[in-house]
Amino acid sequence: MFIAMNRFKIVKGREDDFETVWRTRDSRLADVPGFVEFHLLRGPEVETHTLFASHTIWKDEAAFVAWTKSDAFKQAHAGAGETRGMYIGHPEFEGFKAVMQSLPADASSHVLDA
Repeated sequence: MFIAMNRFKIVKGREDDFETVWRTRDSRLADVPGFVEFHLLRGPEVETHTLFASHTIWKDEAAFVAWTKSDAFKQAHAGAGETRGMYIGHPEFEGFKAVMQSLPADASSHVLDA
């Protein structure tokens, strides 16, 4: 399993605009091989901004990398320039390879790729 996250510092007062961009975009993720799930997370607010994170789970890092090189990725990010004035700085990417996973007793088990 591979988790890809981007952290966004969103200018105070533009949070609803940012969420609308994500809700209305055609991410094309559902049809991408290796895609597992996506979450948009709203974090803490400070004086100048609100922190958000996109959190995407992939079967493995190779599936994520393949998506970043695909036409679906280019199309999903085509409107990125329309969000000017919403961000403080550039998004900060973080990628993680899962090394351990715990599930509730009633959940089906998952085997992580070594």
